[in-house]
Amino acid sequence: MGGQVPRKYRNNDQRPRRSALYPPHGIPYYLDDLPESVKATLPQPSNVAAAIKTVQHNVALGTDIVKLFTGSYLSPDHIVHMPLEFARAAASEGHQHGQLVFAHPSDIEGIRISIDSGVDVLAHAPSETRGANNALINEMVRHNMAMIPTLKLFSESNQIARIRQIVAQFYGEGGTLLFGTDTGFLTDYDVTEEYHQLALANLSFQDVLAMLTTNPAAEFKVSSHAGSLKVGGDGDLTVLTADPAAGELQNFSRVLYTVRAGRVLFEAKPYK
Repeated sequence: MGGQVPRKYRNNDQRPRRSALYPPHGIPYYLDDLPESVKATLPQPSNVAAAIKTVQHNVALGTDIVKLFTGSYLSPDHIVHMPLEFARAAASEGHQHGQLVFAHPSDIEGIRISIDSGVDVLAHAPSETRGANNALINEMVRHNMAMIPTLKLFSESNQIARIRQIVAQFYGEGGTLLFGTDTGFLTDYDVTEEYHQLALANLSFQDVLAMLTTNPAAEFKVSSHAGSLKVGGDGDLTVLTADPAAGELQNFSRVLYTVRAGRVLFEAKPYK
């Protein structure tokens, strides 16, 4: 289908289901194995009005955030970008509905579009680092952007050392980091490597604990009842079998119990 939204989805009677927004002709290559009927529903707004309508549609379906592919991989070596005016319109519409706006930047141009459009959170560090410099990182911090490093996602890349440097400098300049792994796209569901990479980026136990708890609570404006244990709070808690403060950051992955609203949802099998 060449990335074009089929005619039947351009009318108000049949719109795409809730989804991220992609650039025109910009569905990522790693979604090529989706059925054509599913790919046809992925919104690739061709103008500002279409970008706004897509955000409105997602809001009506109950979404909490707007996600923009400001940089999308058409192939492993080819990134296309969302037009800045589309990204600005979508971000503005999301903010009017009280939503956070996330971006999948891919490269430095994707980050610049994210900055200029008012994105709140980079869903990943840039996987293509050419052109990254101090001025760009400082600008990200000045615009109060948060970043989810997802370093495990890039751990096999020949650019991983530079990606870690960008994350460390962003944090050192005062940027906010949130924890995330892209689990789901990564199918092994093991977060140990993420903690290993964060340690290589010289983040401490306290830094990573904040990424997991108080930082996301503050970003989503739910600190009054989430992100820490307090009387009248949500009662969400993770119990570990080993102390990350006394050992390695990978101990964060040694989960014994997961508690939500005071109820145990997960209990690990005993170690043999």
